[in-house]
Amino acid sequence: MLSVKWRDEAKVDLLEIMGFIAERNEQAAYDLQERIERSLEHLPEHPYLYKPSLRVAGTREIVVHPNYIVFYEVTDVIEILAIVHAREDFPG
Repeated sequence: MLSVKWRDEAKVDLLEIMGFIAERNEQAAYDLQERIERSLEHLPEHPYLYKPSLRVAGTREIVVHPNYIVFYEVTDVIEILAIVHAREDFPG
């Protein structure tokens, strides 16, 4: 079973997204946080659960909401690389 590691940049992405949403709707921020956490629950046992990204080479992606995508990479760990709004520039 692989461990999940967050890059510092991905942590910042998460905090910024949650802050932005919470200013407008705290419940929506909470709901998105829950969706992200649930989407990552099974990664240690199933690191290839989500599709390879066509947007960022060598990564996989989780569409946790129509507007938000989590990018991750599988090596000897599962590394969360970034969380982005679907209209933003993608990492890498």
